[in-house]
Amino acid sequence: MMRINLVLALALVLSGLYLVGVQYESRRVFTDLDRARSEARRLESENERLQVQKRAAATPVRVERLAKEKLQMHQANPGITTYVSYGGAAEKNAQGQAATMRQEASQ
Repeated sequence: MMRINLVLALALVLSGLYLVGVQYESRRVFTDLDRARSEARRLESENERLQVQKRAAATPVRVERLAKEKLQMHQANPGITTYVSYGGAAEKNAQGQAATMRQEASQ
C-alpha cells in the first residue's frame, strides 16, 4: 500500500511539473505570437507608407524636373535628333559622320 501511495505521489508531482512547464511554454508562445502580430502591423503600415512615397516619386512632373536639374537633360528637337536607318545605308552614313567628326576634331 505504501508503494502505491509513493508511486501515485510521484506521478502527481511529475504531472504537476509537466503542467507548469506546458503553461510556461504556452505563455511564451503567446507572447511571441503577440510580438509577431505587432511586427506584422508595423511592417504593413511601413509598406503602405513606402508605396505612397513610391507613387509620389514616380510622377511624370517630378521625373522631368529631376531629369532637367540633376541630369542636365532637355527636350529633343528635330535640330539635334539623329535618325538611324537599318541596312547598308546606315553603315555608310555612320562612316561618313565619323569621318566628319574626325575632320572637325583635327581642326
